[in-house]
Amino acid sequence: MDWSRFWFWSWSWFWSLAAGLLVAHVLQRSCFPFFWKDLLFLSKVIRYGARLELFKLTARVQTVLDRFVDQAQRIPDKPFIICEGSVHSYRDVDLRSNRLANAFLQQQRGPQRGSCVALFMSNEADFVSAWFGLAKLGCSVAFLNINIRSKKSLLHCFDCCGARTLLIGSDLLECLDGVLPSLLENNIQVWTMRSHCEHPQVHTLPDRIAAASDQPVPADLRAASSLKTPTLYIFTSGTTGLPKAAVITHLQSLKAAGGFWAFGATERDVIYIPLPLYHSAASLIGIGGTIELGATCILKKKFSASQFWTDCRKYEVTIFQYIGELCRYLCNQPKTEMERDHRVRMGVGNGLRQDVWREFLSRFGDIKMCEVYGSTEGNLCFMNHVGRIGVVGRSNFFYRLLFKYDLVKYDMVKDEPVKDPQGFCQRVKQGETGLLLAKVSALSPFFGYAGNKQLTEKKLLKNVFVKGDVYFNTGDLMAEDQDGFICFRDRVGDTFRWKGENVATTEVTEILGQVDFIQEVNVFGVEVPGHEGRAGMAALTVRPQLTFDGHKLLEHALRDLPPYARPLFVRIQEVMEMTSTFKQQKFQLVQSGFNPSTISDPLYVLDYQQNSYIPLTEQIYQSIICGERKL
Repeated sequence: MDWSRFWFWSWSWFWSLAAGLLVAHVLQRSCFPFFWKDLLFLSKVIRYGARLELFKLTARVQTVLDRFVDQAQRIPDKPFIICEGSVHSYRDVDLRSNRLANAFLQQQRGPQRGSCVALFMSNEADFVSAWFGLAKLGCSVAFLNINIRSKKSLLHCFDCCGARTLLIGSDLLECLDGVLPSLLENNIQVWTMRSHCEHPQVHTLPDRIAAASDQPVPADLRAASSLKTPTLYIFTSGTTGLPKAAVITHLQSLKAAGGFWAFGATERDVIYIPLPLYHSAASLIGIGGTIELGATCILKKKFSASQFWTDCRKYEVTIFQYIGELCRYLCNQPKTEMERDHRVRMGVGNGLRQDVWREFLSRFGDIKMCEVYGSTEGNLCFMNHVGRIGVVGRSNFFYRLLFKYDLVKYDMVKDEPVKDPQGFCQRVKQGETGLLLAKVSALSPFFGYAGNKQLTEKKLLKNVFVKGDVYFNTGDLMAEDQDGFICFRDRVGDTFRWKGENVATTEVTEILGQVDFIQEVNVFGVEVPGHEGRAGMAALTVRPQLTFDGHKLLEHALRDLPPYARPLFVRIQEVMEMTSTFKQQKFQLVQSGFNPSTISDPLYVLDYQQNSYIPLTEQIYQSIICGERKL
């Protein structure tokens, strides 16, 4: 054997292979820099999705509640929720939810399997105990936004989801004093988590819970045979004026619960939840994600910028949930020597502006900020798993195979998608801004809203690219760059976002239109430098022989609108501008903003100290732009 020839060819093959691997590595780093991160993330998504698909082949679905019960048996003594300094283990919450379920079972007129119960509660451990206790009875649960106080809106919420029982938190009973008679007149049974109540028709629950057994109720009561069974109703702002009850099925709950895990969280993490539980981010992603991991969460009753880092150090927080506004509040806090002294490694949320994002990382350290895009009722989700600043998510060839979506051209003036001569939508070019549409399919279903089929149909676009196709209209303008990163640009239509809440312009318009001196109202959102989302502004015309009354307008807004929906600015017009199709013109008004030096119409600004809308002067305008005046 010619050993020299053998070694020559062996080394030749070795160096050729090494050179090939080096070239492949260089090409991968230069042309596909996120290949391995994408592959790892996508493999997690596929593995989790495959688990959900397997449920369809079995007789019984494992729900988020089932997962919680399993965790309570596996790690009973591990802290599950720490709230207001009180520690509640997995066993504690499991047993208390058992007691609550048994307490209701003993009531002749209590909620039964298949019925719906509304929760009107602040962030507290009992919110979760009530949620799970009712779910153990086989009830669906409606999470009411505690900012909704008007009789019309609350009664509408009950009509939507069919709830005949209301459970009120101990600290919120007085908030509904003006609505309770109407609820009782509509045969809605009202319970409170307060131990004593003077109202004879409001039932107290704590005494019954204390007397009830902590043994599990029959598991058959909560058994779900389909992933598509509704389990929750979460209310979003409706463009038609009243809240819409988004139907949340077991499928959506399970998908959301996998969010933290997909981003790399583990059971060793401590998760800080300062967002309200009546929203899907805190309940589905926050609580559901904590359960999926078997982790611990710190549940904050209300977000406090001054206490945030103190809490993070005290509880050794590693992950926190956010909205963009929350991070801006933290950046506006005075600098301290201790603000980088923490163990936080990840933030999960949405709505974080690039400038705030950069400042946040610069001040508070190397924290991976994971943006999540998706509406409560939507059928599409983007996740920024690589932490690229300024983007809401990432897509690629494989993601598009699994989840069909498109960006189409949108006419901002006509407020509708641009159509070709055949009547089909037109896709935008790479990098251009377009309306995001998500295809409705068996893999990405849209479950819509409870109580009104027309609202569900209104969110769907049909015959988009071919006859017979159906897409969910997100109402968001987005752009996708050449690397597959997706950026949020703006909202369209009749909804804008302020203080972390969606504001339905039609609802605000309807309420303001009840003021006697107002003839017509047009509500929209305007950008304010240094603030997330858009601030509410109302353009209005005044009835003949009447005059604008800023005090009366604010008095009306305070009574009937939640704080985030009250217009901050008012513009008085002689004639309301309309489009060619006789719709109120919003585009030009939005573009004009609220600058008194460029707008000839009288402008007013909300002033809580004077309890009125006062003239918006150049001096006040500059104080708003500079951030000196609090909005």
